[in-house]
Amino acid sequence: MKRQVIIYPGEDDCWVAECPSLPACISQGKTKTEAIGNIKEAIELYIEVLKEEGRPIPEDNLETVLVDV
Repeated sequence: MKRQVIIYPGEDDCWVAECPSLPACISQGKTKTEAIGNIKEAIELYIEVLKEEGRPIPEDNLETVLVDV
């Protein structure tokens, strides 16, 4: 299974990673690699809880576009 993740610089010299298709599934790390590893774990746990609770797993249907401003 694959999920789209957004990663960006956060405060305090950390990297923030979030999975938009899973509300409130956000993590961080001191490096991009650490943030990606942490969000992978967060996604796995999030989906595990949804399954345990018998709740549907949201589809990953993120689309990104660049907008001129």
